[in-house]
Amino acid sequence: MEASNVYYTDFRCPVGTSLLEKLRRLCLAAGIRQLDMEGKFVAIKMHFGELGNLAFLRPNYAKVVADLCKEQGGMPFLTDCNTLYPGSRKNALEHLTCAQLNGFWPMTTGCQIIIADGLKGTDEAEVPVEGGEHVKTAKIGRAIMDADVFISLNHFKGHEATGFGGALKNIGMGCGSRAGKMEQHNSGKPTVDQEHCVGCTVCSKNCAHGAIAFDEAHKAGIDHAKCVGCGRCIGACNFDAVYAANDAANDELNCKMAEYAKAVVDGRPAFYINIVNQVSPYCDCHPENDAAIIPDVGMFASFDPIALDVACADACNAMPVIPGTLLDENLTRKGACNHHDHFTNTSPETNWKSCMEHGEKIGLGTQAYELIVMR
Repeated sequence: MEASNVYYTDFRCPVGTSLLEKLRRLCLAAGIRQLDMEGKFVAIKMHFGELGNLAFLRPNYAKVVADLCKEQGGMPFLTDCNTLYPGSRKNALEHLTCAQLNGFWPMTTGCQIIIADGLKGTDEAEVPVEGGEHVKTAKIGRAIMDADVFISLNHFKGHEATGFGGALKNIGMGCGSRAGKMEQHNSGKPTVDQEHCVGCTVCSKNCAHGAIAFDEAHKAGIDHAKCVGCGRCIGACNFDAVYAANDAANDELNCKMAEYAKAVVDGRPAFYINIVNQVSPYCDCHPENDAAIIPDVGMFASFDPIALDVACADACNAMPVIPGTLLDENLTRKGACNHHDHFTNTSPETNWKSCMEHGEKIGLGTQAYELIVMR
């Protein structure tokens, strides 16, 4: 397959320029005006950030994209789907409040916000997955599928289950309804290493399904009949007591995520943007964000989501490790194994390449890219 073009610009801004103007020029150079938006609904999929997290994209970036859409006659709206786990975005009312508290208003974004899977996360469209091996019909937030044009605007960061959160995660997992998210997660059910469990109960507070209970010794246990495999407890545990017992689970999650992404974008115009700054070790779904593991990289855009994600991963891996961060601690601890990949070194049980490989296999894009640098 021929290499895809990925456009890149750094965060340098000489006096008289701004990051917002650089993002606008990046999108134009990458070809966003090739999309026919005249009189059409344009879904701009992004993450509004969990309350307490400060690594999510500022609404200013969204306004640049929304304004470009309106210039082309489009009717843009920002969108995301409700979460599977407890937090500030598990239903549309809380989700909208969270977005507003984090600065996402029509005045700051230039467009309205719609929670795509409705009040309770049940408003979904069942979408066939052409070439799907794990998923035959994806459950996608209905408002996303009702749109004529799809744009992914994503904060590129680490992730404890998928390695990193790139365009494919923003689309595949992010556009899934609550049932769709459950379908993607449910192949891997975490287990507790009771020798490491201190009985702090943080894991149970992060379980939306009442699957975690404590025995007489105050050690956690997970009822797999109730567990949906969302992995929220893994990220919540500060003592490495909760882990994915199925070694293939994360790879299967990555494959399902790629298939969900394909269901979202198949058969309609789509464009993809990754902002690679504040590369926190874990997802913006956490109600906190640890220190960035590498310096800020830049902004990327493409018509190919796989080429885009691979280019971003390569750029991140070319960056130095910031001292004192989780990544630095993982590399310098006694007996550490250097995988020569920042994301695997941050979350050693992950393999982000399985998502890219499967996405390429099912025709979502190509891993081969030509990086076009803009100043």
